[in-house]
Amino acid sequence: MKIKFLIIVSLFTGSVISAQDSLNTVLDRPRLIAFSPSKETKNVNGMLIKYYDEIDQDIQPKKVNGVGLGFNGLGIFFPVLFLVNIASIDNWEINDIDSEPLPDKMNKINGMQLSIVNMESTVTNGLELSLSSNISAPSVTNGVAVSPLYNFHHTTKGLAVSTLANVSQKCRGVQIALINVCKDSRGIQIGFWNTNEKRKFPLINWNFKNKKL
Repeated sequence: MKIKFLIIVSLFTGSVISAQDSLNTVLDRPRLIAFSPSKETKNVNGMLIKYYDEIDQDIQPKKVNGVGLGFNGLGIFFPVLFLVNIASIDNWEINDIDSEPLPDKMNKINGMQLSIVNMESTVTNGLELSLSSNISAPSVTNGVAVSPLYNFHHTTKGLAVSTLANVSQKCRGVQIALINVCKDSRGIQIGFWNTNEKRKFPLINWNFKNKKL
């Protein structure tokens, strides 16, 4: 009787483990079209449709090879708040300003990110295009970030273009806007007023030397 009981328990345990492995395999399998927030999607080779920016740290970060579309309209009010406080732009701070972003905890988009207002912590390798603003600190953009109002990131490597302001903790490349602010820069700033760790200067500013500790 004991032997039969042990056999049944063993078979049941094996079935549970097998089912769990099968579930993980399904979750890891890339999808052509997926939605976010979702705990069921990890990888997308195609299009990720985001109807609300993820703020739940328990949700599995997603890897997208293709296009991320963001339709969160609630964040459209944040650029207005930034506009009211633009006079103090030199004092704008990025969350965890002294720490580096954690890419393994962030969504990764290899391709293009198109959104109304991008407010997600994301690593974008390619083009980040917003119809309002990219205000997704502490995100990282490797490529080109374009916005009608603001680009507000932890790290930009490449080109950041906006009408009013580009604000980053770390910049490697070119910032073009009315106001450009970077705390750790290697590159060029072009705009009405430019600020980096070395100087504040109108029209064009630059720095190509390592930041002194």
